Amino acid sequence: MWEEETADSFRRKLLWWIGGLVVVAAAGFALWYRFLFHPAETTPPVAAVQPAAPPAAAQPAVANPMPAAAAGSEALPALNDSDPLVHESLTGVLGHPTIEALLVPQNIVRHIVVTVDNLPRHKVAVELRPVKPTTGQTVVSTEGDLTVLSEANFERYKPLVRAVQAADVKALAALYQRLYPLFQQAYEDLGYPGKYFNDRLVEVIDHLLETPEVAAPIQLEQPRVFYTFADAGLEGRSAGQKLLIRMGPANARVIKAKLREFRAEIAKK
Repeated sequence: MWEEETADSFRRKLLWWIGGLVVVAAAGFALWYRFLFHPAETTPPVAAVQPAAPPAAAQPAVANPMPAAAAGSEALPALNDSDPLVHESLTGVLGHPTIEALLVPQNIVRHIVVTVDNLPRHKVAVELRPVKPTTGQTVVSTEGDLTVLSEANFERYKPLVRAVQAADVKALAALYQRLYPLFQQAYEDLGYPGKYFNDRLVEVIDHLLETPEVAAPIQLEQPRVFYTFADAGLEGRSAGQKLLIRMGPANARVIKAKLREFRAEIAKK
């Protein structure tokens, strides 16, 4: 009886071992088959690490954009060839006598741009001004031991002030808008790529409007050839503000009034 149970037990164990080997062999074959023919399923792909894109360069915000040219509008000439068009256009707005008396007819747009940019600075290059020099010499008078700016000096600026006073600001602003691409190119050529000329123009107008009204007499000094303001605070002001002071209070008020009108046409706020 014991011998029969032992043989039967041996047979059962043998069947278990054979069955186990079959299962292990089948599992191993299945794994080998999947690895050989479906490697993507056995090893998940590793996502490539992409380098972070550099942040986009921040574009300067345009505070006072000019309207884009309307479709079908007249094409503008190249900046270097623009003098005839600009001269003719300004003549149409300001009148022939004014243009002939005041405007320097070469490099008009470039000279306007460089002068506008320099007005808040200490000096403006005389040879780059878009208008002809004021006629005559600085007129002074003496009061005791003091040299002061004579009120007769203010008369030298009357032709310019009358031309500004008579200007149709809306027509001038419309012309500026039409020619604006030329001004923008001249500003970028001046060394301001990516900057917006109209924003600079508005900034300069605001600077000029801050010019104080200085009551006469305005004391002068002559350390060398040219006169300077005796008051260090006045002499330290920008070229544009000192020009308005030299014009005299009445003339400066006319110029400021027109600047405010023009600013209202080209600025958003």
